[in-house]
Amino acid sequence: MSEPVLFSPFQIKSKTLRNRVVLSPMCQYKAENGIVGDWHFQHYSRFAFSGLGAAFIEATGVSQDGRIGHGCTGIWNDEQISGMSKIVNVFKQYNCVSGIQLAHAGRKASFLRPWDGASPIIKDDSKEPAWQTIGPSAVPVNNVSPIPKAMTIEDIDRVKGEFKKAAQRAEKCGFDMIEVHGAHGYLLHSFFSPISNKRTDKYGGSFENRIKFALEIIADIKSVWPENKPIFYRLSSVDGADGGATLDENVKLAIALKEAGVDVIDCSSGGIGGSPVLMKSKIIPGFQVPYSEKIKKEANISSMAVGAIINATQANDIILNNRADLVALGRELLADTQWVYKAATHFNLENATSFLPDSYSFYLSRRDEFLDRAAKPA
Repeated sequence: MSEPVLFSPFQIKSKTLRNRVVLSPMCQYKAENGIVGDWHFQHYSRFAFSGLGAAFIEATGVSQDGRIGHGCTGIWNDEQISGMSKIVNVFKQYNCVSGIQLAHAGRKASFLRPWDGASPIIKDDSKEPAWQTIGPSAVPVNNVSPIPKAMTIEDIDRVKGEFKKAAQRAEKCGFDMIEVHGAHGYLLHSFFSPISNKRTDKYGGSFENRIKFALEIIADIKSVWPENKPIFYRLSSVDGADGGATLDENVKLAIALKEAGVDVIDCSSGGIGGSPVLMKSKIIPGFQVPYSEKIKKEANISSMAVGAIINATQANDIILNNRADLVALGRELLADTQWVYKAATHFNLENATSFLPDSYSFYLSRRDEFLDRAAKPA
């Protein structure tokens, strides 16, 4: 049996992923003033030595007001660099390409943590108070959300500068890749979607105007980010709501992003009116893979598939059938950090234990021997 394509290397600019499995960014809401702590070091170390090709740090605010909530990681000041650098060094030690997702929550900022209700923070919470949210227009996320401040041109220029400075800090941290969060109803997505963007100036109305903000942010990032390091862009391939952005429009957006210098499109969906899972599409294994397939082929750009990718055969088939170049896992890796090793054993790879630290590899390479001996009668 030939080696499964899931375990083939993938080259993006100067970076080589040893396989096609990537840790998807997953918010932990455990930071203090945007600074990572012991939780994050333990959390990400588990994945650093789990055999992944690459891993992304969770959505990280480019500004204090750009956080989803008080527990979000941040990269808006230099004090936040050292903790991130520590995590990057662990990834490098175990041959895992490191990435960070740069984000601004826009009108979906100032929210409680999911286990506290994932609802807007009330203004009289003195411990973790609410703050004024911003967006392309004064259109709330839904009928229980506060009305965001419609951004002025000065606000737009300020946020562009925040993304640029965040990219500079990401480089100081040593990250190999950047992913710009343009999905799930957050700021960049809200400019793209006709549902939330009612502007009549150069940032609203036509398709070209609605993608202008994103393209300018990419240009600003590229002006400071090393040319040989990849840039990913997460987009919501469909809004999944009446009057929202369509898949065909997102293909056009992907084409424009490629021309602007983006290397990989991370193909998610939904979120413009609330949670990304509150869509019309049915949640089944690989339900978003058709989006990555269409965007990859029609925009002629590398894509990453996400969403209910569960087992090794499914993941390998996605790559084998040219439906994506990479697969990103979240919940499955949380449930089983040895997913990559188990996938390798599923395909009977001789070097399966190479995806584990030396100590794990030593003991597990003798696992079959111990199991055989244990099965024999005394």
